[in-house]
This record gives sequence, structure tokens and C-alpha cells, in this order.
Amino acid sequence: MNCEILTSSVYKNIIDSIADGVFVVDSQWNICMLNKAAEKIIGITSDQARGKLCSSIFHSSICDGQCALKQSIESGTPVVNKAIYIIRPDGETVPISITASPLRNEEGKVIGGVETFRDLTEINLLREQLQSKYKIGDFISKSSNMQRMFSIIPDISQSISTVLISGESGTGKEVLARTIHELSQRKDEPFIAVNCGALPDFLVESELFGYKKGAFTDAKKDKPGKFTIADGGTLFLDEIGELSLPVQVKVLRAVQEKTYDPLGSEKSEKSDIRLIAATNKDLKEEVKNGNFREDLYYRLNVVNLQLPPLRKRKEDIPLLINHFIKKFNTINKKQIIDFSDQAIYHLMNHDYPGNIRELENIIEYAFIVCKENYIQIEHLPVDFIGEISKTSSNDITINSAPMTIDDGLKAIITNALKRNKFKRMATCRELNISKDRLRRLIQKFEIQDE
Repeated sequence: MNCEILTSSVYKNIIDSIADGVFVVDSQWNICMLNKAAEKIIGITSDQARGKLCSSIFHSSICDGQCALKQSIESGTPVVNKAIYIIRPDGETVPISITASPLRNEEGKVIGGVETFRDLTEINLLREQLQSKYKIGDFISKSSNMQRMFSIIPDISQSISTVLISGESGTGKEVLARTIHELSQRKDEPFIAVNCGALPDFLVESELFGYKKGAFTDAKKDKPGKFTIADGGTLFLDEIGELSLPVQVKVLRAVQEKTYDPLGSEKSEKSDIRLIAATNKDLKEEVKNGNFREDLYYRLNVVNLQLPPLRKRKEDIPLLINHFIKKFNTINKKQIIDFSDQAIYHLMNHDYPGNIRELENIIEYAFIVCKENYIQIEHLPVDFIGEISKTSSNDITINSAPMTIDDGLKAIITNALKRNKFKRMATCRELNISKDRLRRLIQKFEIQDE
């Protein structure tokens, strides 16, 4: 390849005027030139890079066999907006978005390749700042109802009152409980979580209150219960509605009088704990049905926090996706940047009966199977895609054709309107948007009432 034309002043001035980074390689992968933006992003001048293999300059996350430029040259087609990382000479990791294309001569023969790239550092920083705006502890939400809850959590955390957290399984009740603990004056003391629904009846009492040596046949030595272990800190009783009535009596006494009796003990013991309880049941209804003690219910219900299911706050899904990307990148030592628009569309269009836990599991699976830096539809669980792709009387058909963000937004609005029988106020409440915003979207996408 003749690199002389690439060094002409006119050509160079044109390339240097481009805001994105640009570099050109010949057929042997040697760099012919970098523009000014590329020099700034990678921290190397064009003179330093010229004639060297591009892999020795960029040290990117795809230089190990997944080179986008090589893929583009071999296929003869561009690779567009692929998110990767490069490593600068100073060791700094820089996220970039690249587009690679083959470079042809006048006869149409491929003589090299050209790649443009954009620094995503500021975009990622803005994303993190936006996420931190909607975050308290490890709990993330931008829905108006959750934001109102966030505003009072610091005050709740500083109190010593018992808290009852209600919500479906998987909505983050334990995460919220830990957040309250970590914002409290007890943050340096233990946080002990017990799933009451996972313990057999005959073990619950000994697990909570402990036992003394000789209390029963296998009691070879004293064993402290969770009330003892959590002394000075916070005890979180998840699924408290599963406790039997006799155990409820003892929990009431432990919370109210700060005393309890271990099995086989001849004297009561004291415990200073802050109790946070959680349930996926309607405890008021359980009280009416005689399954839960009224006095314990009112003792627990000093502060009642209700977590809505994820299907009622779908605006949180992008925030949660970003949160789990960071989490699983750290755990799996990967550098996944984001999900494709089509993958996000599928994630946004699901009702999540398993709530946040289900979303987390889906993303964790995608991290296992994805070998690139961008999660595509094919990386999502097969059963999840199959369920989403079903056509029902209430939902529009989803196919595998390319889809824009507007396509996805139109589908979400249309589906919500159909679910709510085209009642606009009900649709506004589900999507947490204003009536004016919904009206503008309906007009924009020309959605017709049925």
C-alpha cells in the first residue's frame, strides 16, 4: 500500500479535523497514520506509531484473535460500533467504541483497513454519575415512589424503631435491610440475616435463641442463637410470616423486652438488637386468618416500607443492567461494556415474575456465555427469549429483524396501552410517565386505539 498519499498535507488536514480517532493500516497490519484525535486518545504520536503493528500500539481487548479490523477486511463489510477497551502506554484503560472498514484501491482490491474510534470515558462517567443520583447504599431506583422512600431512609436508619419491609420475592428486601443497617449507627456491628421460611419448625427456635448444653440429646455444648450473635447490631428476619404462633410469642418478647430464653436455660438473656423484618405476605390478612399474632404485627409495623415489583418500575431496568454489568465484570474479570439495543428491548419487554433476582440471573448467564464486549440477543437464556418471543393477544410480535431504540420504545408504549385497555391514566401509572409525555409518544409513533 502506498502510504505517501496519507502523509500529504491536504489529506492530513482533512483527517485531523475529524473529532473521532482515525487510524489506517496496510495489508500487513502496519500503521500508516493516526489523526490528532487518535493520538490524544491512545497517548502516542503518529510518528511513533507509523510502521508498527497495530496490536503493539493499541493493546486492545480484542487483539487476541477477535480483531474487528481483521474481521472487516476478511468479510469485506464494516464492523460498526463495537465497544472495547484499549490500554495506553501509561497503563490507563480507556473504553472506546470502534467502527472498522476495509480500504480498497481504485480496482476494488482490499489494500488495508481504516478504523475510527470514540473515547467513551466521559459517557461512562456521566452514566456512573447518573446512577449514583438514583442510588442509596446498594439499592438503585429512579421511580418516583422509590425516590420518596429513599428520601426518608437516612432518617429511618438513624432511628432504633423496628422496620417491616413488604414485597414480592426478589424485589430486594434484604438489600434494603442491609442499606438501612449500613446507614445506621450500628453499621460497625453485625448484620445477621435469617430466612424464616427456609428453616424447619423444630429448628427455628434453637436457630433464633440458641440452646444450652444438655437441652436435648445432641446438645453437646452451648450454641448461641441469632439474637445473641446480632447483639449490638441488626437482626433481619426474612419471610417472618412463616414463623409458627409459639415462636412468634418468643420473638415478640425478645423485641419488646430485649430478653429471651435459650432452650434448656434456667435464666433469661439480654440482647440489644435492631429488628428489621420482611415478608411477601399480606400480614394484615394473616392476622385476620389467625396465622399471625396481632400484637407482633403492630410491634413490627412501626415503619412499613413497601417495595414494588420490577414490572411496576421498568424505568429501573437500565440502571440495574448497568449495576450488574459492573458487578459481574468485577467477579468474572471481564470487560463487557453494555447490551445491544435488541437485547435491552427484550429485557425491557419482560414482566419479571422473579423480579430483580430474575434480571440478575439473566445477566449473570449472559456474562458466562458472552465472549465479546457487547451482549447480544444470542447470549440471553434460550427459555427467556422463547417466552418473550411468544405472541399473545395483548402483545405485539417480536421478531429477529434489526430494531432501533424508537422501535423498542414504541413496542413498550403499545404493549402498556393494550394491557391497560388503552386507559391512558392507568398506562401513565404503570410506566411512571406524565399524561403529556404519553400523549406526545402516542402522536409520535401514531399509535391507534383499538
